[in-house]
Amino acid sequence: MKKFAIMMAVVLMGTGCYAQKKAVNSAKNKAMNTEAPDFAGARQDIKAALEDAETKDQANTWYVAGLIGYKENEYAMIQAQFGNAKDDEKVGKAVVESFDYWIKADQIAMTPTLDKKGREVTDVKTRKQIADKIAEYYRSQDLIKYGIYLNDKREYAEAYDVFMRHLSIPDLDMMKEAKYQKEMPKDTIYEQYKYYAGIFAAQSENHANAIKIFEEMKNGSYEAVTINQLLYQEYLAIKDTANFVRVLQDATAMFPSEPWFLQNLINHYIFSGQENKAIEYLDKAIEREPNVAQYHHIKGNLNENSKNYDAALAEFDAAIALDPTLADAHAGKGRVYYNQAVKMNEESAYIVDQKAYNKALKEMNEMFHQALPFFEEAHRIDPKNRDYMIILKGLYYRFHMDDKNAAIAEELSNL
Repeated sequence: MKKFAIMMAVVLMGTGCYAQKKAVNSAKNKAMNTEAPDFAGARQDIKAALEDAETKDQANTWYVAGLIGYKENEYAMIQAQFGNAKDDEKVGKAVVESFDYWIKADQIAMTPTLDKKGREVTDVKTRKQIADKIAEYYRSQDLIKYGIYLNDKREYAEAYDVFMRHLSIPDLDMMKEAKYQKEMPKDTIYEQYKYYAGIFAAQSENHANAIKIFEEMKNGSYEAVTINQLLYQEYLAIKDTANFVRVLQDATAMFPSEPWFLQNLINHYIFSGQENKAIEYLDKAIEREPNVAQYHHIKGNLNENSKNYDAALAEFDAAIALDPTLADAHAGKGRVYYNQAVKMNEESAYIVDQKAYNKALKEMNEMFHQALPFFEEAHRIDPKNRDYMIILKGLYYRFHMDDKNAAIAEELSNL
């Protein structure tokens, strides 16, 4: 009796295994039906097989699970050619689903097992089927299309995950064959997608992965300036001072004609009480690249802040000589005179003696007059700069230049 019970248990186990294998075949048939595919039914069939102890560790089970999403995407593309609407979200999810299932299927397929003769073997046939289809996804950029769709919906974290799947393909072990690698060069397009993945990570506040991507790309040829700026901002967001200073220092040396990095580096030194460090770093930059107008402009600003007005004017003049269109350098000269005049105005309020007061008032107005042409030139070069216009309006009012005052007021109102 006991022996009979054991035999019955074995029979039942075999029946269960057969049922799940049948479910796998059923799922495959439903997905591959070209006339009336039943993708929902195929997923229902495969679900139990993915969980069953007898079939969940079989590469074919996971391969068929991936085939469902693949066929759903394929069917949607064919239908779209006949003018039928395509559900981008549904199709995109199907592509991601199939990709993930196939990565699992390949892991199982390439895990060595023993054949009947005790030799270690792998399922290279299943790997080949998977590799061909994932390579097809790479060529048709199905994952990229879905990632763009998610970005348009501002689902940045999801867009990052999808782009990273696409970017991982050339490095998959199954793609090491030369025929695959030939189709997957890490060219400008690849770098562009990697750049966008970094943007998505930053937008979703996934700072660690954004930093990883930007660190890998910061010395490359694709959008290197922007990438270094983004990298600095990511380190700034997590308050990693040592690294954002490193990025600014490196980028200042790499991109001497891009003053953005030097300006931010110097601002850091100034706001952290290291003004001497700021001047020292700027002097080194000027020594290395003496013909960069922005460096002289920045040094002029520093000298102005330190009230070294003659030195400030000399640096602004040097900047203008190198780049006459640098509006901020012209405005810098005007500001040197303007701010001194403002201080003289404040101090004149305490002068009691009328004669001394009149003298101070005259000197103050002369200083304001000296500022005027420099702000006018800055405004001519950069007519949309509101700061220049506001100062000019005040100067025109002070000197009763009514026509010019009215004109600049109208310009301000139209901004």
